[in-house]
Amino acid sequence: MKNLTDSFVFLGHWPSAGSFGFNTDILATNLINLSVVLGVLIFFGKGVLSDLLDNRKQRILSTIRNSEELCGGAVEQLEKARARLRKVEREAEEFRVNGYSEIEQEKMNLINAAYQNLEQLENYKNETIHFEQQRAINQVQQRVFQQALQGALGTLNNCLNGELHLRTIGANIGILGAMKEITD
Repeated sequence: MKNLTDSFVFLGHWPSAGSFGFNTDILATNLINLSVVLGVLIFFGKGVLSDLLDNRKQRILSTIRNSEELCGGAVEQLEKARARLRKVEREAEEFRVNGYSEIEQEKMNLINAAYQNLEQLENYKNETIHFEQQRAINQVQQRVFQQALQGALGTLNNCLNGELHLRTIGANIGILGAMKEITD
């Protein structure tokens, strides 16, 4: 191994008179080595790096397309939601307006029904009063009639004798007989 290192050291002492040799200057050789390594990496790694970059580019483009599609779908759903919201707001406004008019209509119906009920109650009250008046009048008439009849019977019983009684019965029988002949 020592021979190998000696040969490199020996090569480093060759004169650089237009022949091939090794440069022992560390700074100059590092730049050359780096450029050679970079050249080899670029030459051999260009395909791998290009494939990696192409794959990354395709993934990025695919992600962008998917994002744009999702964004378009979201915008479409947003527009549909806004349209539904506007429709619901219109319907709510119609319900509110119709609700107020229906409430007013119901209010008027209830007021009219209350007036009709009051009118019916007033009519019922008047009929009841009239009925009670008629009943009271009938009761008074019956009592007056009964008293008059009792008074007349009392007077007749005091004034009637047997002969007058027989004549009255005979006259009544004659009237009944005449009525029977008329109806036959």
